[in-house]
Amino acid sequence: MSKEEMETALNKAKEIVSSYPVVVFSKTYCGYCQKVKQLLKQLGASFEVLELDVMSDGGEIQSALSDWTGQRTVPSVFIKGKHIGGCDRVMESNQKGKLVPLLTEAGALAKISSKL
Repeated sequence: MSKEEMETALNKAKEIVSSYPVVVFSKTYCGYCQKVKQLLKQLGASFEVLELDVMSDGGEIQSALSDWTGQRTVPSVFIKGKHIGGCDRVMESNQKGKLVPLLTEAGALAKISSKL
C-alpha cells in the first residue's frame, strides 16, 4: 500500500469516527465483533458499524486503524472519537460500569429521565 493510499484510508477512518458518536469497525464473520454489537444493542445504544470485509477499501482502513490506534484486530470501537479498544476492553469497561456513562456522554443512549 502506498503512502497516499494509507493517508486516504486513515483520513476516511478519522472522518467516520468523528461523524458518529459510536463506531464499530467490524468483520461480518468475527465472533468478537458479534459480541460487541450484541452488547451495544442490548444497552440500547445507537452505533455505526463498518464491516471491513465487505468494504472495497476495508483492508486499507484496517491497516490505517492499526497504525493509528496500535490495535490490529477487530472489533475496533470508538466512542465520541476516542478509541476504546476491542472486544475484551469493551466488555471490561461494561463490567466496571464505565461503558454506559461513556455512551450516554456521547449521546448514543437516550437519557432516561428520572422523574420521582
